[in-house]
Amino acid sequence: MRIEISDDCDLRKIAESGQCFRWNEAEDGAWRVISGDRCIYIKHEGESCFDVSCDSTEFESYWHRYLDLDTSYRMIRGKVDRNRDPFLYESCMEEQGIRILRQDPFETLISFIISQNRNIPIIRRSIELLSSEAGTELVDTRGVTYYSFPEPWQIAAMSGEALGRCRLGYREPYVRRTAEGVLDGSIDLAKMTCADKSASDVSEAGTIKGLCQIYGVGPKVANCMSLFGLHHLDAFPIDVWVKRILADKYPDGYPIESYRPYNGVYQQYMFAHYRKISKGQA
Repeated sequence: MRIEISDDCDLRKIAESGQCFRWNEAEDGAWRVISGDRCIYIKHEGESCFDVSCDSTEFESYWHRYLDLDTSYRMIRGKVDRNRDPFLYESCMEEQGIRILRQDPFETLISFIISQNRNIPIIRRSIELLSSEAGTELVDTRGVTYYSFPEPWQIAAMSGEALGRCRLGYREPYVRRTAEGVLDGSIDLAKMTCADKSASDVSEAGTIKGLCQIYGVGPKVANCMSLFGLHHLDAFPIDVWVKRILADKYPDGYPIESYRPYNGVYQQYMFAHYRKISKGQA
């Protein structure tokens, strides 16, 4: 099925943005995207035209929201003044196409707990191992087997031996305890999820505080979870790269209040662009 997306949407930039771990490029250039128990192939077929491996009903009921197509990223980019903030403006222009996916909160939380102190290939491997050990075996539209991301009960029911095969290291008890907490209701992700697009009415400090009460979750994972799992677009994860950006480009302070409620989106543009500059790719 062909679909038209008139707003910014670059599949490769999304896949390489560090927010998702189950996007893989197929031989024909399509991206195989697994989310929960669903799988889709999506491919650029022109500037704003895309080919997707599902019918319109499934796309509109699930993938439209997953890709956050009701949010105008072109509008968000347009809020940045070239003269007042040339670096952020350049980042927005160079990295346009990134979108903040509306991912399942539980899947995102577990994925970022697993991500701590690891590189992307190892994170992906552990997530796939966890899915194959505890998820449901399914077949995609091309006849290829995949595994759903496990539900909380499926992880909680795993034996120690099975969980050990996922190569989680010291994160293993964090993953189990989080699944058990969601299952018994002591961790209520639904209360943290923002219903609107901008998350402007959400207390970000309160969200981060609540997330940091989860066993094994620190400020960085909490901020990543807030942005990528709860879709709080003002969340501002700070890692080594962002610390470098703030020191190099904003020695007098980053104007976070001026960019509310979209600081998380701007962080993604800056993160992607600065890494390319630093590596001589831009």
